[in-house]
Amino acid sequence: MSRKMKALLMIVIIIIVLVAVVISFLATPRFGRTPRDSKTPLEIIERIEASPHYRDGRFHNFDARSVRLGGDSPHRFFEKVEGLRPESKLPSIEIDLFKIEADEDILVWLGHSALYIRTGGVSFLVDPSLLTGSPIWFINQPFLGSDVFKPNDIPKIDYLLISHDHFDHLDYDTINALRDRIGKVVCGLGTGEHFRRWNFAEEDIIELDWNESAVLKGDITLHILPARHYSGRISFGSDKTLWVSFMIAAPSLNIYLSGDTSYGSHFKQIGEKFDIDLAIIEFGQYNEAWRDSHIMPDDIGNVISDLNPKRAFMTHHAKYALAKHHWNEPLEIVSKLNEQEGFDIITPMMGELVYLDDLSQEFSKWWVGIK
Repeated sequence: MSRKMKALLMIVIIIIVLVAVVISFLATPRFGRTPRDSKTPLEIIERIEASPHYRDGRFHNFDARSVRLGGDSPHRFFEKVEGLRPESKLPSIEIDLFKIEADEDILVWLGHSALYIRTGGVSFLVDPSLLTGSPIWFINQPFLGSDVFKPNDIPKIDYLLISHDHFDHLDYDTINALRDRIGKVVCGLGTGEHFRRWNFAEEDIIELDWNESAVLKGDITLHILPARHYSGRISFGSDKTLWVSFMIAAPSLNIYLSGDTSYGSHFKQIGEKFDIDLAIIEFGQYNEAWRDSHIMPDDIGNVISDLNPKRAFMTHHAKYALAKHHWNEPLEIVSKLNEQEGFDIITPMMGELVYLDDLSQEFSKWWVGIK
């Protein structure tokens, strides 16, 4: 065999080995499983196919996207942005969630989109990404000080709410560590298949379509509402699971959780249907190419106006650098909106206890002065 043929054969072997490694990696539990891949209950398949938002093998938004999937332009990938990550450790408050009284109505921001909520004696954990925000641990590292909460810090919860299956909202390692403390999982249609892959019991998985509801403990109704986003653990398996927003309708107050979303007609519809006490809105990790999947700075004022909540709180920032903007830009924008538009946007730091029944509670501009 000639030297050239030997070299060619070696290249082919290397390619085959690399492909095998990638396929094996994608088959690991952390990627979960989408409907139809395996033993999805027939009832779920029938509900997915009957959904008015499902056609051509995938879910669709109410407002069509102008771009199929979000993504930054190639030249911006290499563009250096000043202040993309903070140089200093971010501040937080060390709170023991296990010591919070069961009858207190509170919220604690755990970083990025992760939230711990108690209302009416019922506990919720929302989109916990406490260990990693990507399938590979060294990619998408959190800012220093933004990862103070770990799975061991989370007490037993009644309901785990998952807005969609992107890694920065649904982290397998976090879920696996919390398994014995999770009561029931509530998610959009199709997303429950990941939890079946992770050996959750069928009776502990509640999958709902947009504008469906579930009656929970404590006389709480959880409404599954639209968002304008996309889904998928891998790009070629996108939109097989439904991305959602939530309304926790408790006897004492209504809490709206936007999930990842861009601006769309759904905000006006939700604001007209519900009297919202607190709107928790995903605002951060945006760029022009993601206008169809994340809220842009020029839209956030419209989002709040359409929802018309008594108070608003922004998440999806100050932990990861997923987009090319200064790390504290979303906070600066909402701070100016408070001053210019008279919105009541609260800015608790990670770990700070938010009393849901205290509209007079004040919060500092904790990000000011941090380089």
